[in-house]
Amino acid sequence: MSKRNVTVRMKADYEYESVNQQGNKVSIDMYDAPQKQAQSPMDLLLSALGSCASVDAVLMMKKKRRTLVDFHVEVEGVRNEGIPSYYTKIHLKFVLVSPDATDEEFAKVVALSVEKYCSVASSLKSEITFSAHVERPL
Repeated sequence: MSKRNVTVRMKADYEYESVNQQGNKVSIDMYDAPQKQAQSPMDLLLSALGSCASVDAVLMMKKKRRTLVDFHVEVEGVRNEGIPSYYTKIHLKFVLVSPDATDEEFAKVVALSVEKYCSVASSLKSEITFSAHVERPL
């Protein structure tokens, strides 16, 4: 079993910073669009899914010795109207510019990436147990 840890610290009422064990930082905010400086937690979930699926897709295309001129994935999430506003649907649109890759092989690679190799996609499909502990230092 492999464990990961992050610490999320409040910087202001709507601003947070997440730091992993290696000291890498991610800014997070909950502001509305005009004041937004960072991604929200729900944006980060879409980013995590898109980047996780992208890495595997890109590596598989490179293993096939295909030229990647450009690659990106657009991730769209539809949220529940009530509270909590969790995602009810997520759609990933993979865009590849390559002079020597076929649509069929790219589609196959993307399917493998999303359905088999992406840990984030698998986490979203699985039942995860949550626990919480409250501590107040003296």
